[in-house]
Amino acid sequence: MKMKHIKGFALAAVAAMTLAACGGSDDAASDTTAAAEAGADYSSLKVAVVYIGVPDDKGWTYQHEQGILSLESELGIEVKRVENVPEGDEAEAVMEELAAGGYNLIFATSFGYGTPMARVATKHPEGCFQWATGAKFLLTAEMGGEYATFGDIPANLGTYFGAAEEARYLSGIAAGKASPTGKLGYVAAFPIPEVIRGINAFTLGAQSVNPDATVQVSWTKTWFDPTIEKEASESLLDAGVDVLGMHQDTTAAGVAAEARGAKWVGYNSDVKEAAPAAWLTAPTWNWGPFYVQTAKAVAGGTCPSDEYYGSMADGMVTLGSFGDSVDADTQALIAEKAAAIIDGSFAPFQGPVTDQDGNEVVAADTRPELLDLLGMSYFVKGVIGSPKG
Repeated sequence: MKMKHIKGFALAAVAAMTLAACGGSDDAASDTTAAAEAGADYSSLKVAVVYIGVPDDKGWTYQHEQGILSLESELGIEVKRVENVPEGDEAEAVMEELAAGGYNLIFATSFGYGTPMARVATKHPEGCFQWATGAKFLLTAEMGGEYATFGDIPANLGTYFGAAEEARYLSGIAAGKASPTGKLGYVAAFPIPEVIRGINAFTLGAQSVNPDATVQVSWTKTWFDPTIEKEASESLLDAGVDVLGMHQDTTAAGVAAEARGAKWVGYNSDVKEAAPAAWLTAPTWNWGPFYVQTAKAVAGGTCPSDEYYGSMADGMVTLGSFGDSVDADTQALIAEKAAAIIDGSFAPFQGPVTDQDGNEVVAADTRPELLDLLGMSYFVKGVIGSPKG
C-alpha cells in the first residue's frame, strides 16, 4: 500500500512567494486572488477540535491551539473546543455528540482517538473527520484494529501528522554536542511507533557527533502529568545522564534538568523561557496551514481523506530556537544537516541502521518506506530500555 504525501499548502505557499517576487501584472493577479479569498463564504462550516490536554499546556495541545487560532482568524469562524478528553470510549461519546450536533469538520488530536473517530465517521458520512498522528493501516485487523480491510475504513476519515523525526535528529545533534559524558536520557509517554521513532531519530542524531552516545529511556505511560514526568526526569538524572530529551506535553523535564545543571531538548513548542539555562532546542510544529487548507476544502464540498505526512520541507515540522549554550559551530552543523533533509539528500534513518540486538534494520544507502516508519517497533543501537515499555 502507498500512502500519499500531500503538499498542497506548501505548493500554494511557493506560488504565493513567486507571485510576490515577480511584481507587475502578477501583483494584480495576486490582489484579485486575495480579494476572492476575502469574499469566500465559510458559513457552512461548523468546526470542532477534540484535545487530549488543555491549550495552555505549553506543549502538544498549545501548539495545535495556535493552528486553530490561525484557522479562526483566516476564515472568520469560531471553532468548538473540547478539552481533556481521554482516549477510548469517552472520546467516542464526545465525537458522537459533536457529529450529531451538526459539526461537519472534526479534528481529533491524539493517537488513541483513531478507532473512536472511525466508528463515529462510519455513522456520520455527512461529516468530515481528521485524525492527528494516526495512519489508517493501524485500524486494520492485522494491526490490532477492528477493520478487516481498507474498504471498511470510512471514506470521510483523513489522517495528518508529520516527520518529526527530521527535527528530532537535528535536536539529537545539539544533545550529543552538549553532553560531556555521552549519556543522554529521554522521558517518553507511550511505547507507540510515533514515540519510538522519535527516540531513535534523537539517538541517531546524537551518535552522528558522538558515536558512543547512549540514550536511556524512562516510560511515563502518560501524555500529560507534570509530577510523573518530573519523577521520570529525576530518575534519569540520578542515573547519570546530563541531557534530557522528551516526548511529553509539559515542561517538567526542562525544569528538572535546569535544577540539576543538566541540558534539555523540549518538544512541540519553543518554550525556552521554562528553563533557559537548560534549553538547547526543540522539534516544534506548525499546524495552522493544514487546518486552514482542510477547512477550505470542506467548505468547498470536499472531505480530504488522504494521509497527510508533513515535513520540514513543507513547514509543518520545524526546529525551535537555540539555547545560549549551543555554540556557533553546532548551529552551523545543524543548519547544514537541515538543508540536506529539506532538499532530500539526507534522511534521519538513512542506512545502515542496526537495532539494539545488532540486526541490520535499514540497509546501507537505503531509506525505510513510510509505512515502515509509521509502524516502527524497535530501538536502534545505543538506546537503553525496551520499546515495549
